[in-house]
Amino acid sequence: MSIVIEFDCEKLFPSPHNIRNLLFGLLFTEIISLMTKSKNPSSVLLAAKVANQWRTYDAQEVWDTATALAYSLQQLGIQYKKSVDNVDTVAIISNNRPEWVITDLGTQMSGGVLTPIYPTVSVNELAYIFNEAQVKVLFIANKELYERFLPAFQLVPSLQHIFSFDAIEGVNHWSSLINKENRVSEDELAKIDDESLATIIYTSGTTGNPKGVMLSHKNIVSNIENSIQYFSFTDGIEKKALSFLPLNHIFERMCTYLYFEKGISIYYAESMETIGDNLKEVKPVVFTTVPRLLEKVYEKIYNKGMELKGIKRALFFWALRLGDQFDHREKKSWWYNAQLNLANKLIFSKWREALGGEVIAIVTGSAACQERLIRVFTAARLTIMEGYGLTETSPVVSVNTFENYGRKYGTVGVVIPSVEVKLAEDNEILCKGPNVMMGYYKQPALTEEVIKDGWFYTGDIGTFVENNTILKLTDRKKEMFKTSGGKYVAPQVIENKMKESPFIEQIMVIGADKKFISALIVPTLANLKNYFKDHDIAWPTSTAELLKHERVLKLMDQQIHKFNEHFNHTEQIKKYALLPNEWTVDTGEITPTLKLKRKVIMEKYNQEIEALYQ
Repeated sequence: MSIVIEFDCEKLFPSPHNIRNLLFGLLFTEIISLMTKSKNPSSVLLAAKVANQWRTYDAQEVWDTATALAYSLQQLGIQYKKSVDNVDTVAIISNNRPEWVITDLGTQMSGGVLTPIYPTVSVNELAYIFNEAQVKVLFIANKELYERFLPAFQLVPSLQHIFSFDAIEGVNHWSSLINKENRVSEDELAKIDDESLATIIYTSGTTGNPKGVMLSHKNIVSNIENSIQYFSFTDGIEKKALSFLPLNHIFERMCTYLYFEKGISIYYAESMETIGDNLKEVKPVVFTTVPRLLEKVYEKIYNKGMELKGIKRALFFWALRLGDQFDHREKKSWWYNAQLNLANKLIFSKWREALGGEVIAIVTGSAACQERLIRVFTAARLTIMEGYGLTETSPVVSVNTFENYGRKYGTVGVVIPSVEVKLAEDNEILCKGPNVMMGYYKQPALTEEVIKDGWFYTGDIGTFVENNTILKLTDRKKEMFKTSGGKYVAPQVIENKMKESPFIEQIMVIGADKKFISALIVPTLANLKNYFKDHDIAWPTSTAELLKHERVLKLMDQQIHKFNEHFNHTEQIKKYALLPNEWTVDTGEITPTLKLKRKVIMEKYNQEIEALYQ
């Protein structure tokens, strides 16, 4: 029996704004219902560049395509299975694009389980994931990815069908599955409940095989419901979001569903390299990011400032100094406020224009963000909402709110409703709530290690501040180390402070079982170049020569000394090694979510590390 789409919100949903117990398929039906009853039912839901033109999808088209895809997947044998050990799994390897989201929705409504894969995984990792998850159907973006992973596909007996988003010779195009005359049946949808497995997300761990995090419909939908109140700043305005963080990660994926519920149109950036241009084109009011990308934005702005001359340069750094002093909770003098207003007109307005001119808030997660960046951007009327969570928590645990009451620099904000947080004896953060994962796929022993008496052990160390109302992270438990003198060191805190230097691009603190701590540092070459230019110093002929230059070493010594003053003797960096190449996902030193792969970096630069302790 086919579904008749009548969009009767009251009939289908007695409490249309309470989505706690709604499954994805019905959640999406509710969203479409609300949108089609709005004043502008043909408003853009999804958009992406095709042949250099924005191709848009309204709510009706997305719904029709997703339900048609769900029907076709069922014809291919994708069915709802109650047992998590015997699910029908659909995989996707693709950049962010509307087809990704439609495939996700279609898979959910077919009863299948979506397993998204980072395009950066190795062939061996992909074969391992596909075989463990017993992937039956694969959607892949383009010829490049298909050819890269073809050797892995041949190692997966369960893989029966491959469909591509772009045209690839010899591969079925995904449009062959889209017959809008067909619809997934109501009977099939009715089998799925909120406790059903929705997705398996494999973590990009730095050691061993990846772990599959099982998230139910309830896990994710509860996270939407309990996070949506913090997006009230989008009410009553034309709403657009630019999406560029990987949809493979639950952070961007959950935000996508949240955007749907808030009626925010989602535009996908063409690539990481075009984000700046796409921001100016789309003019979003909000986007999600990670600290590393926010640092890159700031570096570009800073470099532009360094290139200025005379009064313009003086005004730029005057504005930065005002931003460094900003605190939304402090009552500043009329003179400071007058200066800040002027700085916003003269300097910070240019920052906002560079981001499209309409951005109200920037949501960041995945890793700790520099406090200085949050101060300066917020002073520039670009509110940074830093949050905290893990794949295992769907992901949000806490967030700095847009409103002042739940926002404090250097913290991860207030714990969201329905989620409980407490600290273990060693200050490890424990979490309980409807957002906590079902467990690790086919790994009950690993699940038992991290979920005890209903509490998920996050592996993060933290504390509560502001009368126990706001959560603050201090470090990753597994990344803390002890010196040979028996003193514990939390490297992330030191690293984040050191990165406030305009000359330190990336840094990793080391010193486990050593007499003192040291650091591997990737310097900011663009800022060093400006420094040489300002001081009329000839630019070296090679990066290797630059890193040994007397002025560079003197400058870096000054920077290390300056920020060392914020730490006790044990935590101060005594030696460092300058490295010529930036750490990237492609070269293997950082994860797809831009976190340091510390073990990989330690192994890769073992010779440099040994030299520091000789």
